[in-house]
Amino acid sequence: MLGGKHIIMGVPGVELDARTAAIIREVQPAGFILFGRNIKAPAQLRRLIDDLRGEVRHEPVMTIDQEGGRVSRLKECGTEPPSAKQLREKGDPALIERHGRLTGKILRLFGFNLDLCPVLDVSFGDDLDNSLKNRTWGVTAEEVITNAGLFTRAMRGQGILSCGKHFPGYSRAAIDPHHELPIIARTREELEGDEWKPFRALLSEMDAMMVGHANYPALDDSGYPSSLSQRIIRGLLREEWGYGGTVISDDLDMGAIVGHYGLAESVTRAVEAGNDLLLLCHRPELIPEAAKALENISAARAAEAGQQVETFLARLQPPHTFSLEKHAAVDAEIMRLRIDTLGAEAAAQRSADDGKRSPVETF
Repeated sequence: MLGGKHIIMGVPGVELDARTAAIIREVQPAGFILFGRNIKAPAQLRRLIDDLRGEVRHEPVMTIDQEGGRVSRLKECGTEPPSAKQLREKGDPALIERHGRLTGKILRLFGFNLDLCPVLDVSFGDDLDNSLKNRTWGVTAEEVITNAGLFTRAMRGQGILSCGKHFPGYSRAAIDPHHELPIIARTREELEGDEWKPFRALLSEMDAMMVGHANYPALDDSGYPSSLSQRIIRGLLREEWGYGGTVISDDLDMGAIVGHYGLAESVTRAVEAGNDLLLLCHRPELIPEAAKALENISAARAAEAGQQVETFLARLQPPHTFSLEKHAAVDAEIMRLRIDTLGAEAAAQRSADDGKRSPVETF
């Protein structure tokens, strides 16, 4: 299906089942996103990734959210890296660079080629219930620019592409878009003064930009969320800021979207608004329907987005050769990073500063 080229899909389970494989062969999606539900052991993960790659006729996007701390999908395969908050509070740039390098190294070993990070949001309150808890690189824009930049450059040096998130700025969201759509009542002047500084400063280093789900009345008074807004994606990000990289929607299976829009409307509106790739993470049985709907986007937009996707796929790096010995060596380096950041006692615990984990798979 031609519309499949715009979809990055989630898959169920730790093995590729026959039904999902048939959907993949039919749709030929741009790529795949994996979660904790797909991961139980190092060799199993690499086998799953190899199986997924074998079902498409192109080099697919293989992506994951591997940030550190509570958003560490690979924790079932070994050591959980420290969180952005833990690293920023330690205050050692060398540790942040190590984190970026090791993140890229472990991802490339498993066969990933895109990490859905860094978070470029500024922390205006670590206790806000907006999914950002302990995931931000700074409490000021300048701190985010420095720390996220260090991480990104080190990760990209290992051949893993970056994706800045959550444009146009999630920091002031008071609710979690996994459940409902936030309204962020910030003026353009206020956004320019704080939230937008990291996005602008690191724009050229972002291979992709993820657009989050929130209403910004000052940016688009139509009522559409940012992820479905032409004014925000095409008007602001593309035309005003001149961003030439790939634009990826946040998960369109989130409550912020599915609670207000049907599948066909959300996917077509998302691409028409300026997204090149769409995350559809939790309902693989609906992927053919989404791909079919995407065949109805305008010819001009289909050509534009299609070229952007082709260019992005051409930049993906192939996996490194996998072995359990290589994995063990990188995992030992990640444990050393954790000890050097948190101390030996704290390093023995996972996400000690994160409290109770959310059952929602966070982006």
